[in-house]
Amino acid sequence: VQLQASGGGLVQAGGSLRISCTASGRTASTAFMGWFRQAQGKEREFVAAASWTGRNTDYPPSVRGRFTVSRDNHNNIMYLHMNTLKPEDSAVYYCAASEDGQGYDRVAGYEFWGRRTLVTVSS
Repeated sequence: VQLQASGGGLVQAGGSLRISCTASGRTASTAFMGWFRQAQGKEREFVAAASWTGRNTDYPPSVRGRFTVSRDNHNNIMYLHMNTLKPEDSAVYYCAASEDGQGYDRVAGYEFWGRRTLVTVSS
C-alpha cells in the first residue's frame, strides 16, 4: 500500500483545515487507517483512526470534538477535518494503514506509512 498525505498549510488559531490521505496499491489492506502527528522534539502521537466503513472511529482527548476522520473508499481517500485549531496542533501529520486494526492508536499498530504533510497554526 502506498499512502500520500496532502493538504497541510498555515492557518490561524481557531481556523479549520482538511488534510487528505490517498491510498494506492493493495488498498484492501487498509482495514484501519489512522492519522498521527509529530511536533518538533516530540514523539509521534495518535490523532485519529477509522475502520474500513468509517463507522468506527476514535480520537485522543486532545482532539476529540474538534477533529473528524472520514473515509471515501470509492476513491481510496481518508480525510482529517480539523476545526478550532490551536497552535499546539502544529506538527507534521502522517497517515497510516493497518491490515487488522490491532493497536490502532499506536505507531506499532500500522504496517504502512505515508509521506507527511505539515500543519502550522499561528497564534
